[in-house]
Amino acid sequence: MSAIVAYLPHKDGALTKPALEALGIGRTLADSAKLPLAAVVLGRGAASVAAVAGAHGADRTLHADGDALATPTSEGLARALEVAVKKVGVPLAVLVPYGTMGRDVAARVAARLATGLATDCTAVRVEGGAVVATRPILSGKLVATVKGTKAPLVVSLRPNAFPPASGAKGSGAVEAFDPGFGPGDLKARVVAFEPAGHAKKELTEADVIVSGGRGLKGPEHFDIVERLARSLGAAVGASRAVVDAGWRPHEDQVGQTGKTVSPTLYVACAISGAIQHLAGMSSSKVIVAINKDKDAPIFQVANYGIVGDAFEVVPALAAEIDKLKAQG
Repeated sequence: MSAIVAYLPHKDGALTKPALEALGIGRTLADSAKLPLAAVVLGRGAASVAAVAGAHGADRTLHADGDALATPTSEGLARALEVAVKKVGVPLAVLVPYGTMGRDVAARVAARLATGLATDCTAVRVEGGAVVATRPILSGKLVATVKGTKAPLVVSLRPNAFPPASGAKGSGAVEAFDPGFGPGDLKARVVAFEPAGHAKKELTEADVIVSGGRGLKGPEHFDIVERLARSLGAAVGASRAVVDAGWRPHEDQVGQTGKTVSPTLYVACAISGAIQHLAGMSSSKVIVAINKDKDAPIFQVANYGIVGDAFEVVPALAAEIDKLKAQG
């Protein structure tokens, strides 16, 4: 095998948190397999971002820019990643951060390489010269262990499941490569990006999430969830029932048909805990449930539970947190 390859998404001229997590687990796998770690950075500004990858553990970083990658598409990124992988040789694994774009890129590049794919993984190791990945299945009710039988195994990594690489670990070689295709070779192109209109913490990358459910009775009551989120420096999520009712945008939905999250702390406010929702957040490290129904399913997965009215508990909790912060 030639290397471990990690695809590194970037934004605003910097590596994203999932990219640093990919570098962290990539370095661990590379050391375990006694292989180099090769990173791949694609798109506008890739050259400047690539120079940072070596300081976070990459032995070699390949980068590509150009009109075909000016605006990211899953097809373009997958084609360019395939070219980079083949330049490396036959790697043991290709690591891709899981997300809206990453899940598509991982599937496409696995198909293009005619190899296996393990998605939404929460643990990865090298065992007997093969990559072994752990991933939740059946809405999180079971955990599957997947072993690669052909190199490379493409592995998509669940955000917040792996510690990010720290900096100042040296500097690796950086080289540009030509992906070998232009905008006219792609089946689709991105015309424009429409800003959401307000800055929001990305759910899949957040360390703390406060979510609200149908028990809040209406969109006008979501301010108590937002207040607690501000106190905790958290992202705001929502259950499917809330999104289906039009109280919150789909981008806020946590669950099987929304986003899968693994924050350090997940606070569920007035969420009953339907299996659809649990599938998206049950891997959170600490779960706090606030619900007036003591038999709500959410308490079965919660580390801490508060049986009480969210309209009373949530504002009181936010006030206490603010008081503690004020005390330093």
